Amino acid sequence: QVQLVESGGGLVQPGGSLRLSCAASIMFFRAYGMGWYRQAPGKQREMVAVITSDGTTNYTVSVKGRFTISRDNAKNTVSLQMNSLKPEDTAVYYCNKFPAPVRVGSEYYWGQGTQVTVSS
Repeated sequence: QVQLVESGGGLVQPGGSLRLSCAASIMFFRAYGMGWYRQAPGKQREMVAVITSDGTTNYTVSVKGRFTISRDNAKNTVSLQMNSLKPEDTAVYYCNKFPAPVRVGSEYYWGQGTQVTVSS
């Protein structure tokens, strides 16, 4: 059964850091690209960072140089190190396959996410 469990969020001051983790119960995990996505209140979910099966990474412009995505294929985990956090990074963060999220039946499956709040 597919399961995505995100953790590591919290409240942090501007300029601070957080490290998010995602435990992914996905068959053949190492064969898939994985990504971190986020959704702020009133906004659509957006891709933040992705890592391909061979380790190539890509980031949305607003987080380049501040966030680092990594994966551990032995543990089926994906991490997101977030530094120099800004209030506009406040959102619920999710992990999922990239480019196509996990599907269960006819719908996309998303985990519960982890809340990141950047505020003084």
